[in-house]
Amino acid sequence: MGAAGTHLGPRAQALAVVLAHRMSLPMRRVCEVLETLCGLKLTPGGLAQLLQRAADRVEPLYADIVRRVRESDAVFADETSWYVGEPRWWLWVFETKDATLFRVEPGRGSDVVLDTLGTDYKGMLVSDCLVSYNAIDCRKHKCIAHHLRVLVEHEQALEKRGIHSRYLLLWKTLLRDVITTWNNREVLSAGDYGRKCVQLFGGVKNLLDESPPEPEEVAFRNRLARQRDHLLGCLGEPAAEPTNNRAERALRPAVISRKLSCGNRTIAGKERSEEHTSELQSHKLIS
Repeated sequence: MGAAGTHLGPRAQALAVVLAHRMSLPMRRVCEVLETLCGLKLTPGGLAQLLQRAADRVEPLYADIVRRVRESDAVFADETSWYVGEPRWWLWVFETKDATLFRVEPGRGSDVVLDTLGTDYKGMLVSDCLVSYNAIDCRKHKCIAHHLRVLVEHEQALEKRGIHSRYLLLWKTLLRDVITTWNNREVLSAGDYGRKCVQLFGGVKNLLDESPPEPEEVAFRNRLARQRDHLLGCLGEPAAEPTNNRAERALRPAVISRKLSCGNRTIAGKERSEEHTSELQSHKLIS
């Protein structure tokens, strides 16, 4: 009644935040859901202001997420294209076992990685082979799933010419063995695990020292040679994983949101999305 009739309670506000930033509904759809299911009438402009006030209240939580990411033993990073009123923006995700940090930036360069993790990050960075991740001076591991996808593409190109590559088959066997070894690290004794790691490192050296005849084989060898120091990083860090799937899964809801609403319209909107989406995803991980 009266002045109180213009306010939404905390549960209604929380529902609006979840619908907009967890369920990825556009503003007008959120208003429709609130009115249809709850009888609450709200304009898209009023909803935007509500979400902004809620974002201001979770700023300390966002700062805590940044701290937890920087103190993590391993962080999984990935990025995808985004909009802030126009294309050519990028949505970055930095995922740990109990925190997810989203950032929307106008570039895809190494400055974002350095600014997010800091120049003295002590953990391991798990990522794809984007060169932007190479600038930071820390332990690294490159996603094995990405290597295997490229390997399959080279195999298919060779098979079209009637060639079955022994060299690529050896790489496929070794990379899959890395994943299996990491998955079995808790059931293997320390001695067995150490010997298996030595065997895998020796296999990498032997394959990189070969000179395969086919162009596709050479291209794959050169790809892994550039990442030689980061191919088996996960074997030395229990908090890391052989693949970057954790970060890719964290980006999937954002990709759906981009298809529905094309990202954000304003800088204030993108900052609000960073805070709400990070907090909601981190809360899910902790729960």
